[in-house]
Amino acid sequence: MTTMQCLAIDDEKLVLDLLEDNIRQVPFLHLVKACRNAMEATAVLQSTPVDLLFLDIQMPGLSGLQFLQTLPQPPMTILVTAYEQYALEGYNLNVVDYLLKPVSFERFLKACNKAQERFRWQQQPHPEQEAAADHFFVNVEYTLVKVLLSDILYVEGLKDYIKIHVASSKKPVVTRMSMKAIEEKLPSSGFVRTHKSFIISTGRITSIKRDLVCIGELELPLSEFYKGNLDRVIRRS
Repeated sequence: MTTMQCLAIDDEKLVLDLLEDNIRQVPFLHLVKACRNAMEATAVLQSTPVDLLFLDIQMPGLSGLQFLQTLPQPPMTILVTAYEQYALEGYNLNVVDYLLKPVSFERFLKACNKAQERFRWQQQPHPEQEAAADHFFVNVEYTLVKVLLSDILYVEGLKDYIKIHVASSKKPVVTRMSMKAIEEKLPSSGFVRTHKSFIISTGRITSIKRDLVCIGELELPLSEFYKGNLDRVIRRS
């Protein structure tokens, strides 16, 4: 049985204690840490791979939904809240489930089982998806240029433009596109964001230093905020 690493986040100590107790009763869950606010959880995510969040919405400072929107590649999330009016917004963020306090253990376990099903699906190879997306087109000076995924070394963001550095040419493909837009085109199984301005092909990575990712002799930045992304890639390989 594969164990999911999880994080519990709630500003109410009694609720957090109950979450901890419930998590420890589920054999396929392992609690990494219980956090009292979003900033504490952010620090954990930067250093530790996490598969599942149990997240409160109404918290001082950054709300649960605001926190979720700040994450470049958020883990699976189960919202645990006393407010039902945020359900639609939660599901728009692709949460696994939405639990209303007080939560019975039976309802809690049902949500955990849903998360486990999604987690298992994510771990399985999906060859039909890989075969369907081996390239994409970008607009370069009014011309559509084909970019092979297998040819990409890394992507560099430059304000409103990006440079797609490829192995087949010393000259990068330059196109007007945001980093968010190109990230959505790239399969998460083959590419990882390591910095606000860099996305790297995981198959091209030859070594990792403290704050650098290397492709041969080329050194690219690895920011503290995105180290969790790289940890998840390393765990999958």
